[in-house]
Amino acid sequence: MDAMMMDAMTPEMMSMEGMPAMDMKMMQACMDACAACEQACTVCAGQMMDCSVACMNCADMCNTMMRSMMRMSGMTPAAMMAMLDACMAMCQMCMDMCMMHADDSPMCKMCADACRACMDACMAMKQSMMA
Repeated sequence: MDAMMMDAMTPEMMSMEGMPAMDMKMMQACMDACAACEQACTVCAGQMMDCSVACMNCADMCNTMMRSMMRMSGMTPAAMMAMLDACMAMCQMCMDMCMMHADDSPMCKMCADACRACMDACMAMKQSMMA
């Protein structure tokens, strides 16, 4: 979500029923982390190591999470929490697989680091939604 779109959103547009207004900077950070993780996983999957399937699945999940956050309209708090949980679970699985190769592959190390950053951003987003 670019700065112009974020500036145009009113507090009513940023809130979901039953939750306070979304922290747009935190949401942007989460979307950026998802995008970075998606890219790292896509590159890592190209190595065709035994982590490639996990990387491709994680890339898809991160892309879906990012796209869902960009169209908050209609997203319920329960659905957003479930999406964040799913994204964190997929990143954890991918990170664990890539860490097995991290000593031999700088690409797997980069991917694992991106997965960790994405999990941290999703957790921060989830905690801000529960506050």
